[in-house]
Amino acid sequence: MSGPVPAAPGAAIGVLLVEDHQVMLWGLQKLIDGERPRMGVVGTARTCADALAKAAQLAPDVILLDIDLDGVCMIDFLPELLANGLSRALLLTAERDTGTLDLAVRRGARGILHKEVAAEQVLKAIEKIHRGELWFDAGTMGRVFGQVFDARAAQRLDPELARHTQLTTRERDIVKATVEHSGSANHVLAAQLFISEHTLRNHLTSIYRKLGVASRLELYVYAVRHALVRTKTARQRTAPLNRR
Repeated sequence: MSGPVPAAPGAAIGVLLVEDHQVMLWGLQKLIDGERPRMGVVGTARTCADALAKAAQLAPDVILLDIDLDGVCMIDFLPELLANGLSRALLLTAERDTGTLDLAVRRGARGILHKEVAAEQVLKAIEKIHRGELWFDAGTMGRVFGQVFDARAAQRLDPELARHTQLTTRERDIVKATVEHSGSANHVLAAQLFISEHTLRNHLTSIYRKLGVASRLELYVYAVRHALVRTKTARQRTAPLNRR
């Protein structure tokens, strides 16, 4: 079976919309389809699995996606979404944490739009991304380039740091809570973080994969050993481990 074929020059820009909020999805589709034949929606997805399948099947020119898809951090799946080698990712998000957004750039995002942006800015960003340009503010670009150089230097000194830099700010918060509430059940830990147990499990799965651990116990040991959590509680709880 042959792979995806890119659209011919001058053809409409094909956009895949990935958004779990029905009203937002409907509005974006009306906005983009209103620009035909210049651009048009070739598919929509409301789950991570559907997004991955349609990105591979349709090979859209631009994938416009929300970072948080029903509790799943789509930043972790950017490399898979872009694996067809033809699509470019444009993020539309309410997220303001610079660490999370910078990670998205390092994972392959070509642009970031905040959800309160004007409609014409969405259309302009899609066109620029399709032409191979970037859609970031100067601050984001400066931070990302600096982090790339810092990360390369850090990896030469300590390869384990390469794993730590993959964690988003939210994932670091969850690691911290996991250590500080190590004896709590998942539903209790989720309540402490003001998220659902389902969302917590999604975050933990991502954290386990990035750090190479398989359980909350292994995560606790890893976090303490590598000083991912520097709190009084963590230091007190490491004492029995150090005496063994």
